[in-house]
Amino acid sequence: MTESLCRLSISRLAPLLASGQVSPVEVTEELLSRIAARDGELNAYITVDAEGARAQARAAEVRLRRGEGTPLTGIPLALKDVLVTQNLRTTCASRILENFLPPYDATVCARLRREGAIFLGKVNMDEFAMGSSTENSAFGPTHNPWQRDYIPGGSSGGSAAAVAADLCIGSLGSDTGGSIRQPASHCGVVGLKPTYGRVSRYGLVAYASSLDQIGPVTKEVRDAALLLKAIAGHDPQDSTSVPAPVPDYLEALGQDLRGLKVGVPREYFGPGLDPEVEAAVKEALQTLADLGAELLEVSLPHTEYAVAAYYVVAVAEASSNLARYDGVKYGYRAEGGNLLEMYANTRTQGFGPEVRRRIMLGTYALSAGYYEAYYQKASQVRTLIHRDFAGVFEKCAVLATPVAPTPAFRLGEKVADPLTMYLSDIFTISANLTGIPGISLPCGFSALGLPIGLQLLGPPFGEATLFRVAHAFEQATDFHQRKPDF
Repeated sequence: MTESLCRLSISRLAPLLASGQVSPVEVTEELLSRIAARDGELNAYITVDAEGARAQARAAEVRLRRGEGTPLTGIPLALKDVLVTQNLRTTCASRILENFLPPYDATVCARLRREGAIFLGKVNMDEFAMGSSTENSAFGPTHNPWQRDYIPGGSSGGSAAAVAADLCIGSLGSDTGGSIRQPASHCGVVGLKPTYGRVSRYGLVAYASSLDQIGPVTKEVRDAALLLKAIAGHDPQDSTSVPAPVPDYLEALGQDLRGLKVGVPREYFGPGLDPEVEAAVKEALQTLADLGAELLEVSLPHTEYAVAAYYVVAVAEASSNLARYDGVKYGYRAEGGNLLEMYANTRTQGFGPEVRRRIMLGTYALSAGYYEAYYQKASQVRTLIHRDFAGVFEKCAVLATPVAPTPAFRLGEKVADPLTMYLSDIFTISANLTGIPGISLPCGFSALGLPIGLQLLGPPFGEATLFRVAHAFEQATDFHQRKPDF
């Protein structure tokens, strides 16, 4: 082939592997060489498992020769380093788990292994998924492949950067407040946050258990549908996993949009929205209208309270979830004169500043005398936001919005201002508070050449409709075909 194998999507590579035109070993070696040569510029990977990937590639080759392959057999993927992988280091980008070797696979990893996928390694992220820029990693920031001095987004910045830079064929990330969709937008790739309960969280290191969800980061919409089909479905090891059948998401692709009602929330277009983002998203809305969709202006009146509610609920759950890292059972351990001193030293030295900030905020919000004022009130606001979305989905099939208020910003630009950083999640967090699915796909570029994303939101378990709309838009535009000069 004249085109580099690294640049192929899952959908383009899979038939070549199945027919024997390309071998899994060949594509794996090409990707490992590219990672070794180029990842020093991006810092997308925390751990590269070259020998493990080669062994999996050889096994996939045998499976394909026997005619026992699946659409993912022999496909090299990268995993966000928040998913536990048996005997492969899982750090959550934190010093406290720097040398942690899990004894088991996350359910999504086990399902991908059964499909014959290849794991190239674990990619960078904000520590414990707490951040919007992948600058909060103990292993250094990840750079945006479109402009190296800009952030890739977060917390799944390594996943999005690796996909955009062709350092893997696809990836898995996690999304607690936009952590798949926002980096996908900033890196010009596709990112899907499924419905809460659609994909098992077993083996996902918890940040905020009622908000976290695992999803695909890919080069095109069809690839996201393929990956979701492989990882979705009930898992008895996750009590929040929903026992609902998994549809064939590929069947939704190629359907036209005539008569489909697309809601446009007025609260998502106003002060604070970058003019270039607004122009690109409004042009995308016109493309949807040209494809036959009917645009409806709708209102989500409690949107202005979403950031405040989210940053109470998320940090409260984080303070509880991260209490397990105490230097006793596993992970980093610091010395101390007594048990309490050892606890304090371990957590002070093991956690980075953003994680410590959120643990303290969450502990405060849950403390005696403040629970009703903060966590209970935030939970009530969450219910109101849920009702807003339930109401608009009675009128329309999907919502179309910006993903982030601005394109990617410079590395270091917002590190000293946490509130401004938190506000960059304003358009994505409602999907996590309500548990609905959302997808980001490229819809334009800024004057500096930085990607801009379109977000589509659907009702619970409405992923098939999201894929239908996203695929129709993708086929009518060429944004997904543009690549960074990397």
